[in-house]
Amino acid sequence: MNISNVTRLSMVFFAIALISCTQKSSFTNTLLKPWEGSYQGTPAFDKMEVADVKPAMLKAMALNLEEIEAIASNPEPPTFKNTIEEMERSGAPLDRAFAYHGIFSSNMSTPEFREIQTELAPLFSEFQSKISQNELLFKRIKTIYEASQENPLPSDQQRVVELTYQSFAMSGADLDADKKKRYAEINKELSTLYTKFSNNVLHDEENYITYLSKDQLNGLPDAFVKSAARIAQSKGREGEYAITNTRSSMDPFLTYSTERELRKQVWTNYYSRGDNNDAYDNKEIIAEILKLRKERVGLLGYSNFAEWRLQNRMAKNPEKALALMEAVWPAAIARVSEEVTDMQAVAVANGDNITIAPWDYRYYAEKVRKVKYDLDSDEVKQYLQMDKLTDAMHYVAGRLFGFAFSTLPEGSVPVFHEDVKVWEVTHKDTGEHIGLWYLDPYAREGKRSGAWATTYRSYSTFDGKTNVLASNNSNFVKPAPGEALLISWDDATTFFHEFGHALHFFASNVKYPTLNGGVRDYTEFQSQLLERWLATDEVIDRFLVHQETGKPMPETLVKKIKKAATFNQGFATTEYLASALMDMKLHLADPTDLDVGVFERETLAALNIPKELPMRHRTPHFGHVFSGEGYATAYYGYMWADVLTADAAEAFKEAPGGFYNEEMANKLVTYLFAPRNSIDPAQAYLMFRGREANIDALMRARGFPVKN
Repeated sequence: MNISNVTRLSMVFFAIALISCTQKSSFTNTLLKPWEGSYQGTPAFDKMEVADVKPAMLKAMALNLEEIEAIASNPEPPTFKNTIEEMERSGAPLDRAFAYHGIFSSNMSTPEFREIQTELAPLFSEFQSKISQNELLFKRIKTIYEASQENPLPSDQQRVVELTYQSFAMSGADLDADKKKRYAEINKELSTLYTKFSNNVLHDEENYITYLSKDQLNGLPDAFVKSAARIAQSKGREGEYAITNTRSSMDPFLTYSTERELRKQVWTNYYSRGDNNDAYDNKEIIAEILKLRKERVGLLGYSNFAEWRLQNRMAKNPEKALALMEAVWPAAIARVSEEVTDMQAVAVANGDNITIAPWDYRYYAEKVRKVKYDLDSDEVKQYLQMDKLTDAMHYVAGRLFGFAFSTLPEGSVPVFHEDVKVWEVTHKDTGEHIGLWYLDPYAREGKRSGAWATTYRSYSTFDGKTNVLASNNSNFVKPAPGEALLISWDDATTFFHEFGHALHFFASNVKYPTLNGGVRDYTEFQSQLLERWLATDEVIDRFLVHQETGKPMPETLVKKIKKAATFNQGFATTEYLASALMDMKLHLADPTDLDVGVFERETLAALNIPKELPMRHRTPHFGHVFSGEGYATAYYGYMWADVLTADAAEAFKEAPGGFYNEEMANKLVTYLFAPRNSIDPAQAYLMFRGREANIDALMRARGFPVKN
């Protein structure tokens, strides 16, 4: 799970803003040219070349610095209009270049691009520092901010000013010259380390592939086998079957394969990414990242990175974040113990002389699911066709948001790969154009693992209304030609989750680009909430139909799914929480001479993590935290957001008409989606719910005991 906005690395931090792409220019580099064509112009994805990346980024950064210098040196007294609005307006060529850079980085990476990415990383850092440490610029921002504290501006302008000032202050703008110099040096060093970390993980994902022969396929579903054969064939291994080192391939293999030693091999490959004690090992890189992060925030007077990071999050400080996680942890590991007992009993009944190990968990959990709930995941998958689920998501968007999705004919707009499909998004009632939705569903070499949402252009109105260009990206194993893509219930949930991020983009109703940003422990809330609509009767009855017969999912199977809704929550909650706790504890620890491998083992032992399962993201490949800073000391945010999610879901359940109650849907859009970051998240939730959320709804949703 993770969100990435490729059009900007951070809306205020880099002082980059979106403007209409109709701006005239003499740019010759494709990556810098204003976007042309219908829909306010779209990226020329079909013309992008790796060779254009470096010159485009260098030119775009230089142009943006010229814009920033002009703002900073304006002889007129600083005002919101001549300083803040001009910052919001700046950086259009860089926005465009980053849209392409993001595609090369996440969707279409190559060894050639990775070399360029490594070269550019420290240059990006230098560029950022030149903006965040521009004394004249910060003086103007500070003057406007202090004046606004005495005489507040209109609410949206006030929010932009406060976010801008806070971003600069947190980035060292108020430091003395020597500290600023060191702050910039640290950022430059970190940027290189983040890129190296990411490329090491990608190396291990691409190079640790398990090839099977025909007699090693026992238990695997036919669709999975066909896909594995196609992947092996594409890699020159005709007649074999490839299990790639990604979650989308690993997870179903561990669930269904009867070959225990092969399960162990595939499990080991996956959970050892970045931890193979070779040239691509990440442990020393992580130790250096932690040292540099602590040193950097120390320059600002903070004792640790978490204290600095969480000051503007909903949690406010690491103690509150830890308190939430530690409140749930005992119930989670207690449930794991129950789950393992059930699995061990099934193993014994089957005559399997084993003790449940981590590579057995998914396999025997599936058997327990069949025994306790008479629920077969493969049977459920027959009703989960990706195309139908896509239609289901569009249906939900129509019911809640009034959005309509219309497929664009192939070739209508440029795409970066033939697998990418595009839809136009409009208002159902008015026909008003909102934007375009791109879908890149399949795994391939050079594409980072996982699922994510991103924007190429965001909504704003201060310089004329801009439409939204948003995408969802998944890593489903591409089916054989003519075969339907069938996915698991968990993958379908993730599909809805990421679409929730896209709806958050499309629903935006803000004037200034900065307000499209978000608070990390809040922005996952909207997407997690949308997951709940997958299990609604309307979606199940209309869109979950058998891939061969076309018949809807029978009521008996629906009841089994709902009855098993809290099944395996011990595993799901514990593997996630272990990673979230590790993230926080690593950043609270003294990084001097830190042995990352030892720290991970000792911390997990102190937490008494069950030996039968690993962290969801082991430290050496924890990209959320070490390929950048977006989720550093913020991975807990998924659970913080899930407290809000469970509480909001109960509000829908209690309403007449349930999840499709019109009044609740209007409140959902008005208070939780449309404002983006234009109002404080805590205030937004109060306006929606009428009170603060509490942990009880979360515990009920996961089937854990609720304390009186």
